[in-house]
Amino acid sequence: MSLCVQPAGSTSKCLSGAVSFEIKWPLPNLYQCHCSKCRKLSGSSSDTATFLNREQFKWRSGLDVIQSYRMESGYRSDFCQKCCSSVPHLMDNQKQYWIPAGLLDEAGTEKVVAHLYVSHKAIWDVLGGQGTQFAEMPPMDE
Repeated sequence: MSLCVQPAGSTSKCLSGAVSFEIKWPLPNLYQCHCSKCRKLSGSSSDTATFLNREQFKWRSGLDVIQSYRMESGYRSDFCQKCCSSVPHLMDNQKQYWIPAGLLDEAGTEKVVAHLYVSHKAIWDVLGGQGTQFAEMPPMDE
């Protein structure tokens, strides 16, 4: 039997390296959101991310170069002013950080387990994998 050993903690960073953070494993699985806002944010068919408990997250550098954009609906995007990479942000519940999966420098055994807002996906978007498909946003505890 082969075991995937994940580091106790690892550092990830934005494209320019100006914003960096440390995460403590294990990470929860990932989700992909197919709503129009996440498509615009990612410039692709969806945005892949996860939520991480506050205790598992620590900023290392770059808080001074993070810019926030928040819509009236509450939708939020935080990004590095130097390279425009999406960066983590503390959720409104103050308990979890939203973590864009593309920033993770080390991969573990995470997989996409949910596709959100499938009813809003682009016509050219083809969903892959075994993730559960939700027409809209399911309750956060799911």
